Amino acid sequence: MAKSIKSIEEQVEDWCKKQFNGQKYYTKTETINTEIATALEKAPSKQGGVGNNYPDIKYMLLGDDGTKIPVMIEVKGKKGDLIKQNDSGEVDNYNKKGEPNYQNVAKYAVNGAVHYSHAILNFTESYKEVVAIGANGYEEAGKVIYEIDVWYISKDNLFVPKHEGQYDDISFLLPKNTKGFVAKLHSLSLTPEELEDRKLKLEDEIERKLKALNQSLHDEQQIVVNNRVQLVAGLIMAGLGAEGVQPLRVEDLSGRDDEENNDGQVVMSKIKMYLSHKNLPDEKIEMITDILKVVFLQSGLQVPVNRESKLHTIYADVKRDILPYVTGELHNIDFTGRLFNVMNEWVAVPDGGENDVVLTPRYVTELMAKLCEVNMNSYVWDFATGSAGFLISAMHQMIDDAKQKLAGSPHKLEEKINQIKLEQLLGIEKLPDVYMLAVLNMILMKDGSANIIQGNSLEYDGNYKQGKKKDKPFPANVFLLNPPYSADGKGFVFVEKALEKMSHGGRAAVLIQENAGSGNGLPFTSNLLKNNTLRASIKMADIFCGKASVQTAIYVFEVNRPHIAEEDVVRFIDFSNDGYTRMNRKKSGQSVNLRDTDNAKERYEEVRKLVVHGKGANDKNLHYLKGCYTEDYITLNGNDWTYGQHQKIDTIPTEEDFQNVVREYLSWKVGQVLKGESSLGKQ
Repeated sequence: MAKSIKSIEEQVEDWCKKQFNGQKYYTKTETINTEIATALEKAPSKQGGVGNNYPDIKYMLLGDDGTKIPVMIEVKGKKGDLIKQNDSGEVDNYNKKGEPNYQNVAKYAVNGAVHYSHAILNFTESYKEVVAIGANGYEEAGKVIYEIDVWYISKDNLFVPKHEGQYDDISFLLPKNTKGFVAKLHSLSLTPEELEDRKLKLEDEIERKLKALNQSLHDEQQIVVNNRVQLVAGLIMAGLGAEGVQPLRVEDLSGRDDEENNDGQVVMSKIKMYLSHKNLPDEKIEMITDILKVVFLQSGLQVPVNRESKLHTIYADVKRDILPYVTGELHNIDFTGRLFNVMNEWVAVPDGGENDVVLTPRYVTELMAKLCEVNMNSYVWDFATGSAGFLISAMHQMIDDAKQKLAGSPHKLEEKINQIKLEQLLGIEKLPDVYMLAVLNMILMKDGSANIIQGNSLEYDGNYKQGKKKDKPFPANVFLLNPPYSADGKGFVFVEKALEKMSHGGRAAVLIQENAGSGNGLPFTSNLLKNNTLRASIKMADIFCGKASVQTAIYVFEVNRPHIAEEDVVRFIDFSNDGYTRMNRKKSGQSVNLRDTDNAKERYEEVRKLVVHGKGANDKNLHYLKGCYTEDYITLNGNDWTYGQHQKIDTIPTEEDFQNVVREYLSWKVGQVLKGESSLGKQ
């Protein structure tokens, strides 16, 4: 029987503590402050159950600029117990299904420290970055070997641990070394590829969690479909909390059955406090609470059975599986759009109705914002905003542009980001329940949903409706839209109304049924050309796979410049092969239902280049889409905008065509000879 190796964990922990040289550190049972202590208490324990989290050593790193970064140190005392990484070199705290691997969290020093760091990022408002340190030691040849491994986790990096380095001791934490260490931490950012990969993983995790919750609401709780979106959205608001507002706890839903203090009333009270602390206008708060009280006060979900209401049961699931995704930084993820689509999967409505409620995927909203060359000075609006997916994509492109252009002036950058969020985005949504989702989505994006308007876009006057610019014109120079296709002109009536109000010119990108450009969008398509130039027509792939059976296209316009038929060349693109393979499995996440099987990212970037810059000299911008791109003129009739109407089929044979024919003939001839049915000399 193998001899058990004794752990020297206590010795390693003492060694770490001595190196602080009088600097204040915190032991297992000490607290840095109430906020961090509460976060460690709220998060699942490192074994995955309930109960507190107790890092071996805690420390507050103080930067020269006033930066405060919590440091979580987990100690182990056996060879091999420093870290467990996956094949990609990442800290291996999750299995392939995206579920926590608590065995690794409990066994390995770095894995445990990263777990504690995520708890702080997920359950505090004050801290956006944490240092996770694994300390390990073991005896070898009569000598103690010490190992220190340092990882940096931040909200800006979407919670992805970045490796900072390995050390012989922890002197890098001492004040004399703080400046250089913090500067190195802040240089650790995700590459564009890592950022996109993390977004896709987050979206997949979110979608799988929402699908599992939806299945439970359907099978176990028997919640009618039309109540599910409002139910989950309301519970999220109640569970988020705000400054001075304690988030709803599961134990707050105690199963009282009196009319004034039942579980539904408790939830509604938290929702009202949450919304009021977001500085929303009273009319917005009233509209949202009127929608939600039907679910929380009148549906029977608040009625206890054996002293537990369905709200209590459902909220426990939401708090465990959904809230961690919305308490952090979502970074350009249309969370409520996914919520809407998942929760409505069982809605049985005709295609026309489905088309009006299916929301646009993020990779398409991002493409359309890029086609309009959105930047930090853009003013973007959407006349059928849905869950605000277009505005979210535009907002992040605007902020990214500002970060590049104002990198040397943090104060100006902060002012510009606030201006972008409060003044440069505007959305209009007619359906009250979908409007509520847009407001929630933009609140999650930290902008206060300043200019999300509930109303009829066709009656909208083009002005701000709240804030210091109330009743002044919104100076839109970018228009993004996926309209309800059942509206006049397949939805082009919205385009006409919006572009008429864009006195500053700019760009517009519209995702619409393709046949709206071949006559079904009249008379609006013809009218549009009198004051706007059609720049591009893009035949899209089946982006609404399983949700809407329509062929769509993106039409891109230059606003406030009349189209000149004999001069203005239109760029036509067949993008029906966009590199993605799609499925529609209800219980599967995005990793199954949307797979990049043929250079999808590169194809989307090529479309952007073609629309913005053309094919370039010697077709330098054409690679994946050769044979799927053409340039041509249109009439002013508004009925010849589709790719198929301008597709050029080359009937002149090339030398390669001749060689292929000869090759095929000779192959056939040799085959005949081998069979004895012919000879090479016979005709």
